[in-house]
Amino acid sequence: MAKITEFEQDIIDMIDQKKYKALKETISAFNPYDLAILLENFQERSILLLFRLLPKDLAADTFVEMDTERQRALIDSFSDKELREVIDELYIDDMVDIVEEMPANVVKRILKNSTEITRKTINHILNYPQDSAGSIMTTEFVGLRSNMTIVDAINKIRKIGLDSETIDTCYVTDNVNRLIGYITLRTIILSEDSNTIEELMETNVISVNTFEDQEEVANMFGKYDLTVLPVVDNDNRMVGIVTIDDAWDVLEKETTEDIELMAAITPSDAPYLKKTTFDIWKSRMPWLLILMISATFTGMIISRFENALQTYVVLTAYIPMLMDTGGNSGSQSSATIIRGLSLHEVEFIDIFKVLWKESKVAILSGLTLAIVNFVKLMLFDKVGFSIALIVSSTLLITVIIAKMVGSTLPMLAKKIGFDPAVMASPFITTIVDAISLIFYFVITGIVLG
Repeated sequence: MAKITEFEQDIIDMIDQKKYKALKETISAFNPYDLAILLENFQERSILLLFRLLPKDLAADTFVEMDTERQRALIDSFSDKELREVIDELYIDDMVDIVEEMPANVVKRILKNSTEITRKTINHILNYPQDSAGSIMTTEFVGLRSNMTIVDAINKIRKIGLDSETIDTCYVTDNVNRLIGYITLRTIILSEDSNTIEELMETNVISVNTFEDQEEVANMFGKYDLTVLPVVDNDNRMVGIVTIDDAWDVLEKETTEDIELMAAITPSDAPYLKKTTFDIWKSRMPWLLILMISATFTGMIISRFENALQTYVVLTAYIPMLMDTGGNSGSQSSATIIRGLSLHEVEFIDIFKVLWKESKVAILSGLTLAIVNFVKLMLFDKVGFSIALIVSSTLLITVIIAKMVGSTLPMLAKKIGFDPAVMASPFITTIVDAISLIFYFVITGIVLG
C-alpha cells in the first residue's frame, strides 16, 4: 500500500467513526478517474464500503476507471443485485472491455446478471476481430430519420439520450438503417420546430467499416478533428459509434506497444508496478536471447580477422566507436520512419523517395563524422595516416549503410504485415554492427595488405 496522505487518513477516520453521510458527500464530489486512483490506496473492505456509498452513475463511471484487479475484487464482493445495478449503468463498449479482461467464471456471472439484449450485444461485438473498429465501438447512439421534425428529434433524444454514450452528434439513417447523414445537437436546438432533419442534416459523413483497424480509426479523430465516428457494415448500415475517449485509449495502447517493441520487449497491457518479476522477465528474455544469438555473427567476423587484429592491435580500439556510431545512425532513421508510418506521412510506395533523401543525409552526416574523426586520429591519437584513413573510411560507409538499413527495414516490415516498431534499434544495431565490421576488415586488407 502506498503512503497514506492526510486526506486519505481523514476518510479512514470517517469510516472508523461510521460518519457515512459526511463520507458520501466527500467522495461524491470526486471525478471518477480521481476517485479510482484514490480507492487504490484503501483495503478491499474499505473500497467496497466506499463504492456502496456512491451514487449509481458515479459508481459505474468509477468502476470503468479501475484496473482489472480491482474490478474483479469488487465483482467477487458484489451481491447479484449490486452487480446488476453497476451493469445497468455501464455503456456497452465499457462492458465489452471488462468482459474481455475477466476470467471465465467472472464473465459468466456478469452475463448472468445482464439483460438478454445486453448479452446479445456483447456477444455480437466480441465476434469482431480483435483491434478492429467493431471491437471498440458502442451500439448506444442516437439515430434519427430524415423525415422527422425538430420536435420529433428532440423528443427522441429525451427518450433515449440518457442511455446513449453521446448526444452531441446524431446520425440519420433510412428505413433500412443505411447511414445517410448526421446532425449536431447545436443545430437541432437552434432550429425552428417545423424544420425537418432532412433540411438541416449534413450528408458528407465520414465513417469507418466494422473491420477497420482500430489504430487507423483512432488516427482519423486527429485527422478530421472528430469527437465521434460512426461505424458501418459492408452495406453501409449503421451499427455503432466510436467516441473520442475510446480513440484516446487505443492511441495510448498502441504507442506503449510501439515503445516496448522498439526496446525489444514483448508488449503487455498491465502497468509496470502491477507486473510480477516473472512477467517482466518473460517479456524481455525471448528478445534478449534472439539478439544475443544474432550478435554472435559479430563475434564470428572478429574471429575471422583475428590475424589482422594481432598485426595491427590499434584497430581494436576503434571497433566500439564504429559500431556505436552505426547503431545510433540507424536508430535515428528508423525512429523517423516508424513515426512517419504511424502518422501515414510515408507509405511503402515512397520507399525510393525515402532512400534518396536518407542517402543524401547519410553522405553529409558520414562525411562530417569521417572528417572530424580523421583530424582527431591524426592530431590527438597520433596514429599513422593509413590507420586514420581506414577508420574514417569505414565510418563513412557505416553511417551510409546504417541510414539505408534504418529507413528501409521498418517499411519492409509493414509491407509484409509486421509491426514496423519491431525493426527498431536492437535489430538494426545488430545488422549494422556485422556489416560495419566486414567493411572495416575489407578496407584494412585493401590499405594494409
